Amino acid sequence: MLQKRKIAICGLGYVGLPLCIRFAEAGLEVTGLDIDELKVKKLNNGSSYIKHIESSVIQNLMGSKQLRASNDFSLVSKVEAIVICVPTPLGQHREPDISYVISTGKTISPYLKRLPDEKRPIVVLESTTYPGTTDEELRKILEEESGLTAGKDFHLAYSPEREDPGRNNYTVQSIPKIIGGYTNNCLKRCEELYSHAIDNLYPVSSTKVAEATKLMENIFRSVNIALVNELKIIYEAMGINIWEVIDAAATKPFGYMPFYPGPGLGGHCIPIDPFYLTWKAKEYDKNSKFIELAGEINTAMPFYVVSQVYRALNEKSKSINGSKILILGIAYKANVDDCRESPSFKIWEVLEGLGCQVYFNDPNVNEINYIRDYPNLYGKKSVNIEDNYDLLLITTDHDDYKKINFDKFSCPVVDSRNIAKGSNVHKA
Repeated sequence: MLQKRKIAICGLGYVGLPLCIRFAEAGLEVTGLDIDELKVKKLNNGSSYIKHIESSVIQNLMGSKQLRASNDFSLVSKVEAIVICVPTPLGQHREPDISYVISTGKTISPYLKRLPDEKRPIVVLESTTYPGTTDEELRKILEEESGLTAGKDFHLAYSPEREDPGRNNYTVQSIPKIIGGYTNNCLKRCEELYSHAIDNLYPVSSTKVAEATKLMENIFRSVNIALVNELKIIYEAMGINIWEVIDAAATKPFGYMPFYPGPGLGGHCIPIDPFYLTWKAKEYDKNSKFIELAGEINTAMPFYVVSQVYRALNEKSKSINGSKILILGIAYKANVDDCRESPSFKIWEVLEGLGCQVYFNDPNVNEINYIRDYPNLYGKKSVNIEDNYDLLLITTDHDDYKKINFDKFSCPVVDSRNIAKGSNVHKA
């Protein structure tokens, strides 16, 4: 059992911060750690930097001393549990980049101590990754840097995050939690930790099974989204409305689950996670053709959307070169401020490459932060929606956009989310 009920969470992004809040609300003393000094400063000042998390929640927890933020990772020496929630992006050639996991392991390992059985610390990885990361790569780093042995001197476990920014019907507390331990004792300690804050736990036999579970969930979504994206293009050529087809199919009460097409995949999970498995599979001389094909279809969707922009402008006898285009929605999904892997960035890049003047509007994103793959967009600010553009392009289905009467605009509107109506609207 936790003796002092103290926990540290490394990484204060869209996964780490909600987890900090949940544990703090459950009565544990939580230290949130991050190398980003601005995040730490904002939290300690009682300000939230994530749209769907109210600043009042941060203020209450800071005021009650249940939560504090710091960039001093030596503080992990004072806690009994350390949860790692750092990014796991893809490299330039779609290879897994677990450098943040490894660097965090190196940073915290000197502060792990050899303690009596009941006080042994536990390290839990939540970052999405390929099977074997926890009990191979992370374990090796923790043991080499600390001189301790996993399963003997400290506990080690994996529990995949299932955070979905902006979702209201499920919370960190209510979403069932998969947990896998390096040893049986590690699993028991992990179960004890999360039982303080999560309603339903689902233990599995190993960290690898837990890691594979997370990948399966997102591969399932990626493959099915790729299917409807491909059908969208085929049905469009036949003059059939894919959205009407999906709604009709969804009336079947069994054997079918609706997925919806779009301008491409966004967020940290679906565009990235499947490639973690395709990379790892090669180590076992296995090819993941199905997953890779889905990836090819989904990554091609921004180019399809641009082709629809070209078509809409052409019908107005307008050259795409020199056109002034307003992208509606830079966040990757509706009603959030999360821009990670947003397909809007690729669409923007392609349009600019064709000579377009591109601007964006987003009710949830005032300014674009630094994006590694699109550094030239850093600092771009959201502009008003006005009738002085050659084309409006809807890439995110924010509720605010559903209230707009697009018929009032003199320019064509390309809608990749099926939310607009009007004689000037082109579905993409």
